[in-house]
Amino acid sequence: MSRTNFQDLLDAGVHFGHLRRKWNPNMAPYIFMEKNGIHIIDLQKTIVKIDEAADAIKQIAKSGRKILFVATKKQAKEIVAELVGGVNMPYVTERWPGGMLTNFPTIRKAVKKMISIDKMTKDSAWDVLSKREKLQISRQRAKLEKMLGSISDLTRLPAALFIVDVLKEKIAVAEAKRLGIPVFAMVDTNSQPEGIDFVIPANDDASQSISLIVKVMTDAIQEGLSERKVDRDKEGDEKEVKVKGKRTKVADEYDSPVLEDELDEEDSDDEDEDLDEEIDE
Repeated sequence: MSRTNFQDLLDAGVHFGHLRRKWNPNMAPYIFMEKNGIHIIDLQKTIVKIDEAADAIKQIAKSGRKILFVATKKQAKEIVAELVGGVNMPYVTERWPGGMLTNFPTIRKAVKKMISIDKMTKDSAWDVLSKREKLQISRQRAKLEKMLGSISDLTRLPAALFIVDVLKEKIAVAEAKRLGIPVFAMVDTNSQPEGIDFVIPANDDASQSISLIVKVMTDAIQEGLSERKVDRDKEGDEKEVKVKGKRTKVADEYDSPVLEDELDEEDSDDEDEDLDEEIDE
C-alpha cells in the first residue's frame, strides 16, 4: 500500500515545477506536461519514488544508523526541525558548514567544545570569570549551538542524507558523493537528478509539499525504530529463555536418579574403606 495518495500530493502542490526556461533536461522522465509555461510533475511517478525512498529509509533506521536531513531554505527550516527532531535524527537548517562530512573530525571537535562550555557553566570556575569573559564564551556557545546544536548527537558519519532542494545544497551532495553516502532528495524540475540515489520528483519550494514528503519519511523512520525495539526485546526474551533452560537442565541433572545412585555408591565405598581401616587397627 502506498504511503501517500494522488489527491494529497495534488492538494499540497507537489506537482508544480519551475518555468520551462529554467528546466533541467535530465528531469524530462518525471515531467507530465507543460501548462502556461510551467512544467507539471508526474505525480504517479512521485508516489512510486516516495515509497521506494521511505522503504529504504525505514531499513536504515531499523539498523540503528542515522539519517542526516539538510534543509537550509527559509520555508523548510521550521518544518524539518519539528518533524525530524521528533524522531531524534540529526538535521542542518542553517548554513551548511563546508567539510561537515569530508572533515567530520573537525566538526566533532567543535561539538565537543560546545559540550565543554556547557560543563564549564555548571562548574564553580564559571563564577570566577569576569563579565567580559562570560559574555565572550556565551556568544561562542550560541554560535556553535546555532550551527551544530542539531547534530550534537551525531558521533559518526551518517548512513544517508535527505536533502530538500539539491540545487541549493550542492555542497552537501558533493561531499556525500565523495564519501559514498547515499542521498535521498526532493528534486524539482530545475535540478540535476544525476548522482542522487533516491530521486523524489517534487515541488521543493512550497512549504506544504516539503511538509508532506518529510512527514512520510519521518513516519517511515519511526516505523523502523519501533521494529528495531520489538526485535531487540524479542532477542532479549529469547536469551532469557535459553539461560533459564540451561539452569533447569543443570538442576534436573543434579536431581536425576542416576546421579543419586552414583552418589550413594560413592558413600558406600567410603564407608567400606573406613570399616577396613578399623579392622586393620
